[in-house]
Amino acid sequence: MHLDFFIHGSRSLKEKRRVIKSLIAQIKNKFNCSIAETDYLDLWQRAHITVCVVSNEHKFTNTQLNEIAKYASTHIDAEMLDYRIEML
Repeated sequence: MHLDFFIHGSRSLKEKRRVIKSLIAQIKNKFNCSIAETDYLDLWQRAHITVCVVSNEHKFTNTQLNEIAKYASTHIDAEMLDYRIEML
């Protein structure tokens, strides 16, 4: 899954990374998934995060990815602009 964020009030890469690292840690701990920032690395107020979930059940994977997107959309410091789920 790909998640795009806008970070309000970020004035530096350091502020952005504080917000994104916090979000990534929360998602990783809550959902036990692989997650990393994969794009917009040099932009202060934009972030692109990629999440990977592995399962042998399509329904479980889809449900978990939707729960992750819902959880990420509630983060106070980062506004989720868009998300896209890909199944392989």
